[in-house]
Amino acid sequence: MFTVLTRQPCEQAGLKALSRISAIITLVVLLLSIVVLVAVTLIQIHQKEVLLPGLKYGIVLDAGSSRTTVYVYQWPAEKENNTGVVSQTFKCSVKGSGISSYGENPQDAPKAFEDCMQEVKGHIPAHLHGSTCIYLGATAGMRLLRLQNETAANEVLASIQNYFESQPFDFRDAQIISGQEEGIYGWITANYLMGNFLEKSLWHMWVHPNGKETTGALDLGGASTQISFAVEENVGLNTSDIVKVSLYGYEYTLYTHSFQCYGRNEAEKRFLAILLQNYTTETTFANPCYPRNYTTTFTEAYVFGSLCTEDLRPESYDPNNIITFEGTGDPSLCREKVASLFNFSACHDREVCAFNGVYQPKVKRSFLVGNSSIAWSLGYMLSLTNQIPAESPLIRLPIKPSAFMGTLTFFTAVALLCLTYLVYLCVSSRNQRRSQHALDNTVDSE
Repeated sequence: MFTVLTRQPCEQAGLKALSRISAIITLVVLLLSIVVLVAVTLIQIHQKEVLLPGLKYGIVLDAGSSRTTVYVYQWPAEKENNTGVVSQTFKCSVKGSGISSYGENPQDAPKAFEDCMQEVKGHIPAHLHGSTCIYLGATAGMRLLRLQNETAANEVLASIQNYFESQPFDFRDAQIISGQEEGIYGWITANYLMGNFLEKSLWHMWVHPNGKETTGALDLGGASTQISFAVEENVGLNTSDIVKVSLYGYEYTLYTHSFQCYGRNEAEKRFLAILLQNYTTETTFANPCYPRNYTTTFTEAYVFGSLCTEDLRPESYDPNNIITFEGTGDPSLCREKVASLFNFSACHDREVCAFNGVYQPKVKRSFLVGNSSIAWSLGYMLSLTNQIPAESPLIRLPIKPSAFMGTLTFFTAVALLCLTYLVYLCVSSRNQRRSQHALDNTVDSE
């Protein structure tokens, strides 16, 4: 009896010591598992690298009545409220006149683009050529050609389309845009560059300007001119001239109208037609930009080569009629341009000096703001970015997702096992103490 009572305390002491050691080991493993879980999670969250999706590029060809200009635009791929924050990165003027001048030789139209397109390829990363969209928009010059000869206009566009489909870019369209569209895109361009749609906040975030109003825009082209401005929705104007545009999450109601034949070139042709109609003999015309007694012959092809002057065509027109220009010959008005005026083939210089000085003060021409041209093409690109899907930033994690999840699973399982074992030891120890207490009470009672 005494021998048995002596062994039980020894065995119990040994079990307690073993349980204490295993509990300590289990607790250490539990703490280490928790530390590993916290450390791995913090590393995965705070050490991740956010890779912006980079830039997107777009190419717009402004095929005007007098010349074609190629614009390269770029914007961050993630966009702002579905619209890109676009900037102009390159501009190239295509040699020669506008594409409408190729009505008789449509196959020759693409040749003029070659030099500019070679330069464009160098301004866009080669690996992005295939994803860079390219658009051609023809304006009033082609609208007039389509009225005169629809077949010729279609052949010119088809020839250009065949050329661009052979280029490495993603060619989307070659179309004749309406005068209304030209006015809308011009208005978008002007207000975008003036900061009326977006501005940077103190936290360098793009936000909508608070309380800022938009500005009306006049766009003077070669064959037409457009006027556009924001209006109230219930304005009492011709509904065909009212359009809605959506930019950066906001909607704008615009009045826009295009005045055909009031572009710079066509206005000059109308002016010259009136002169030839009213002056059938040699006469003088005061012009401060031409040298005194400078004479030339205006050919029928130049003056009456447009629908805009058909209503002014005289019944009997002599193309050999000579008009003498007499003026002060003041070189300060045209500076270095005067020298080229003696050669009538330099018609662009003659037009810039002679007619623009009178007509342009009435209707303002496009100009530059920063590095971007105020042309309808920028507004066109801004509108198109609404249709180009945005790209989300890429996140590069320090631990591969599969390895991260495996680590979390393993150490979470270890922690749970350790916690379960510690609970078991705690319950067992409590039960042993209760049994020992009952046994002691029984011995005492005996």
